[in-house]
Amino acid sequence: MTEHDLYPGRLAVQQRVLPSYRMPFFSALARSCAGGLALYAGAPGRGESIEATGDFPGVNRGDPPGVNLVYGRNIYLFPWRIMLVWQPGLIRWLEAAQPEALIVEANPRNLSLPLAAAWMHARRRPVVGWGLGALAFTGLGAGLQEKQRQKLFQSFDAVIAYSARGAQEFWAAGIHGNKIYIAPNAVSPRPAEPPPEKSESYNGSPVVLFVGRLQKRKRVDLLMHACAALPESLQPCLRIVGDGPVREDLERLASRVYPKAQFAGPRHGTELDPFYREADLFVLPGTGGLAIQQAMANGLPVVVAEADGTQEDLVRPENGWCVSPGDVVELTITLANALSNPGRLRRMGKASYEIAAAEINLERMVSVFLQALEGAALHGSPAKGEREGIGEGTGHGPPRD
Repeated sequence: MTEHDLYPGRLAVQQRVLPSYRMPFFSALARSCAGGLALYAGAPGRGESIEATGDFPGVNRGDPPGVNLVYGRNIYLFPWRIMLVWQPGLIRWLEAAQPEALIVEANPRNLSLPLAAAWMHARRRPVVGWGLGALAFTGLGAGLQEKQRQKLFQSFDAVIAYSARGAQEFWAAGIHGNKIYIAPNAVSPRPAEPPPEKSESYNGSPVVLFVGRLQKRKRVDLLMHACAALPESLQPCLRIVGDGPVREDLERLASRVYPKAQFAGPRHGTELDPFYREADLFVLPGTGGLAIQQAMANGLPVVVAEADGTQEDLVRPENGWCVSPGDVVELTITLANALSNPGRLRRMGKASYEIAAAEINLERMVSVFLQALEGAALHGSPAKGEREGIGEGTGHGPPRD
């Protein structure tokens, strides 16, 4: 299927929670489903720093346009250790929605998913898994979790990975290669307008931008320390866009370490446009990945920490730098290198834009989902014991070794 095709039936998608950043994707996917899209999601666990959408206490309502969204109950088991989850309304939702295909999170810690897959297969309807990858389990209960994962993975008629690394992990976990599709994560559509033209020199101090949820794992503290360690002539105006549980801590740290940091608070949609337009470099020093694609679509070069594997598909020598997570010295050296040559930053920003326009955008992501649905319906599972490599038409090329 291409991005101009429609899925002919009714599609259902299960999510543990519905992050607000997924809304544009589900709206785009709904427009590609002739029979409509049904979506099921629950509330985040206590203490989770997830900016979700829904009608739960403390969460703002905001249904994706074109999506029939049902909010169910999430029951969390052992949240202090492995956080298993049970979604008791999932089968009732499937009975009401009657989808021709189901996409679920490839999350073995959701104990409801094997039952949902069995419900679909009893009606000869395909199930597609979607996830980051399949890291090895360690510690207490690792063997039990691995058995649960194998049971879930064996129920998938196709799998969609966020990245080439994730595809390799799914393959290593035993999923047959011709079932695996790669849909790089995206939050922005293919850019409709060219990136803004910028001069070959800075207009005053360079501007470094961070956009994201303010959580410890984002390592904004590391970014402030790195900026403070730069030569004074290269120290940027650091603009931090977002909100979260560590914002007050970061503001106190900025007052001591890097007073040039500016906290803009949460911004969404077109509110982000002036921040991207005025920035010279986008930096994500911790985990995450979707904000990178959005920055690239706005024509910015990027510096990111190597984290979940999605960065490897987005960031290349021509458009940015990958640094080791938690290494303030390497981050400082990389920032000094990047900011010392504004002309090179402009060229790298154009390369980012071209990657986002041609390869990594919402339209491409939807197209791969449609390919996976078609493959799941037409081909099903290969013979037991086969171990093909990633096959033709799997989205974004073979996984990396």
